[in-house]
Amino acid sequence: MLKLKPLLLLALCGLSIQAFAAAPKASNGMLVDDKGMTLYTFDKDTTPGKSACSGACAAIWPAALASSSDTASGDLGLIPTADGQQWTYKGHPLYRYASDKKPGDMSGDNFKNIWHTVKQ
Repeated sequence: MLKLKPLLLLALCGLSIQAFAAAPKASNGMLVDDKGMTLYTFDKDTTPGKSACSGACAAIWPAALASSSDTASGDLGLIPTADGQQWTYKGHPLYRYASDKKPGDMSGDNFKNIWHTVKQ
């Protein structure tokens, strides 16, 4: 029962467990999300602070969203989106690829020569 109390407290306070997800991190030389899924950049993102991927693009390449409590640090930044805020790396918005099914998948790397894994 003791293990359930923190979750119960979060629920009672109206806090989302997602709000405590970790920021992107390096793994095997590339940047991944808190679940270990590969993160990508998009060459068409040329306007600072804005993603060029929307509509059908965003369905295939969903933004790497941050919780409202996340803050920028070092090379990781945040830009506003219609859904909240999106992680950036060195100013480039970050995305996941819908066809990546498990941690470590990177099937979107060099897709159409405009999508790239974030290497560190």
